Amino acid sequence: MPDSKEPIKAILHDILRASPHITAAAVVHLSGLIVVSVMPYYVEEERVSAMSAVMLLLGERLTGAMKNGQLNKVYVRGETGHTVITAIGEEAVLSINASDEVPLGLLFIEMELAAEKLRELV
Repeated sequence: MPDSKEPIKAILHDILRASPHITAAAVVHLSGLIVVSVMPYYVEEERVSAMSAVMLLLGERLTGAMKNGQLNKVYVRGETGHTVITAIGEEAVLSINASDEVPLGLLFIEMELAAEKLRELV
């Protein structure tokens, strides 16, 4: 991970600026520890970060067991929102949360653009 986390934080802020419906973004180490996050005050960052890492690892196991190739992203939909998780390198995960009003195409595009930039930093 880089010495300065500011470039990572800037990318996360860019994600949130892309749509008012994108509410949180985090880069998480596969151990579940937060690298950098931009989350609302009511979110328990440590728990969400740990669960994001676990979800990605479970998604990789599932796609392997189902012979679906390499995992692209894990998508979780709740009643009022979405969480999307993708790997950004060997040891890190990008997790983005958005309300159900976000256009999914925009969410996926913003995630891919950010993931490309973050892969160069982590």
